[in-house]
Amino acid sequence: MLKEFKEFAFKGNLIDMASGIILGGAFGLVVKSLVDNIIMPAIAGSLNVPDFSQMYYAFADGAPANDLEAARKTGAVIAYGVFINNFLNLLIVAMSLFIVIKKVIGSIAKKEEETPEEPPKQEVLLEEIRDLMKAK
Repeated sequence: MLKEFKEFAFKGNLIDMASGIILGGAFGLVVKSLVDNIIMPAIAGSLNVPDFSQMYYAFADGAPANDLEAARKTGAVIAYGVFINNFLNLLIVAMSLFIVIKKVIGSIAKKEEETPEEPPKQEVLLEEIRDLMKAK
């Protein structure tokens, strides 16, 4: 059983998948930082609105303005600014993934077009035998 596990764990596809997951997680953090620290402050500054992550609707009376954590302590809060940030993160990651997949599929299709399919060696040998028998 240990031998089978070792063969499974160290197959190329599994290692490739693990690398992809790790890189995907790191990419997600970079995109989140891009959205939270660059894009959303720029949009908020250009629209003269507070930081998007601090935009919310509080159901409780007397909830402080522009302090999401303090407002959550007073009662139910709809944090639509955080939702906007997360939705923008999703769009950027989805667009990036779309571009990467499109490029990978394009390169695979191009590679398949470049390399003509050769028949298996058995077929080539059988054709040679057939041709020799016809010649006799």
